[in-house]
Amino acid sequence: MKITDVKVIVASPGRNYATLKITTDDGLVGWGDATLNGRELAVAAYLRDHVGPLLIGKDAHRIGDIWQYLYQGGYWRRGPVTMTAIAAVDVALWDIKGKAAGLPVYQLLGGAARDGVTVYGHANGADVPELLADVQRFVDAGYRAVRVQTAVPGLERTYGMGGNSTDVTYEPADGALPSEHVWETGPYLDHLPKVVAAVRAEFGYGVHLLHDVHHRLSPIEAGRLGRSLEPYRMFWIEDATPAEDQEAFRLIRQHTTTPLAVGEVFNSIWDCQHLITNRLIDYIRTSVSHTGGITHLRRVFDLAHLYGVRSGSHGAGDLSPISFAAALHLDLAIPNFGMQEYMGHLPPWDEVFSVGYEFADGLFHPGDAAGLGVDFDEAAAERFPYEPRYLPVNRLRDGSMHDW
Repeated sequence: MKITDVKVIVASPGRNYATLKITTDDGLVGWGDATLNGRELAVAAYLRDHVGPLLIGKDAHRIGDIWQYLYQGGYWRRGPVTMTAIAAVDVALWDIKGKAAGLPVYQLLGGAARDGVTVYGHANGADVPELLADVQRFVDAGYRAVRVQTAVPGLERTYGMGGNSTDVTYEPADGALPSEHVWETGPYLDHLPKVVAAVRAEFGYGVHLLHDVHHRLSPIEAGRLGRSLEPYRMFWIEDATPAEDQEAFRLIRQHTTTPLAVGEVFNSIWDCQHLITNRLIDYIRTSVSHTGGITHLRRVFDLAHLYGVRSGSHGAGDLSPISFAAALHLDLAIPNFGMQEYMGHLPPWDEVFSVGYEFADGLFHPGDAAGLGVDFDEAAAERFPYEPRYLPVNRLRDGSMHDW
């Protein structure tokens, strides 16, 4: 089964997505997600100009060999652009293999290890009452886990807050140039424990609570935050400090028992090897589309399993429905699944993507269609051309740069 065509499609049905289409001489089509928020065109060019021509004539069944060919054969390895491109190819090939076998991808990965995939939604609010109402919306919909974020008093703009503060499909990338936000840590550290306490007082402990710090704290500040949240039994705090300094998580561990999750900006098993093997985190949050696809992410999860670390894959709206479907197939099959992020997608996404995954009783299932169970309408995509959009940047009050 030879690859005969490789095509990259960049479209903006609600937000920008880069989609890879691989076609074989048997007429089978596989779809991959090549989206890298704010850098979509870089991945598209990498695929179109450098990867696509290398794939023509290769056997689509040889997924592992093609993965190594693109990784080892590229010489300049890793990084978000390269690994997102490899991921798009890998996921598309798994889609083709499933269609050729007449089986959903999770069956090719060993079959289901659970009945469904627990996901968490994004609840937010301009203040605590608005947040509580949004949490109630998720609870009423059957969610068993909710991420909680609110605006911080004294700060004009806060991560997690969109134009409509209770928009589940919040998308921060906007505008031809990055917007600039101002950050101050003190008010945030004072405010968040009160927020979580209010949610627990309203909803008790029957729903899992998560929070995204978004890399904004120093290790000792993160330790202080984790300790202040211990009475409220958080499922995790995410990205407590910039992920490049992996040894920093040892200091956080010394000051709190609140579970730690990190990894959405990681691109390979080597980025998280130290964190996992030293048990410095509880959940690894790498994603299918940014970590080399199903083939490589499964290696990450297998390593994590050896050390008692569970999965917690990134699943924001800047990953397309193709990526979310691929994540669900892998989530369903691995032994050490923890939680899956689900943010939904901005309309009119469903005019371009059709999906087979379903949500019921707090769980997602990828469905039993052959392959990934996702299709892409190329003609519809043409109605939604690419729009330059960038993620914001953060500055402290003195004007110096800070992690957004």
